[in-house]
Amino acid sequence: MPDPVSDESHLSAQAAFIVGLPRRKQRVALDLAEQLARNRFRVSDYRMPDMTGRDLANLLIEGFLFTYWVDHAAKEVRITEIVKL
Repeated sequence: MPDPVSDESHLSAQAAFIVGLPRRKQRVALDLAEQLARNRFRVSDYRMPDMTGRDLANLLIEGFLFTYWVDHAAKEVRITEIVKL
């Protein structure tokens, strides 16, 4: 079961990241996150485990690197990090 505290901190960090972008880039990042959520089975560029052993996927899309894991039971994509490259 996911740790609600760490999920909340990831959410806060990603919200702060998006808010800190110029408005146009905010829209791009949110649109890309929606695309990722709609296509949970998209093949990532590479995978790596987090500290708990959870398999994290990493996908580079339009200059943004999304790190995420898929909660198949809840049918959700949990984005843990977004980096603008």
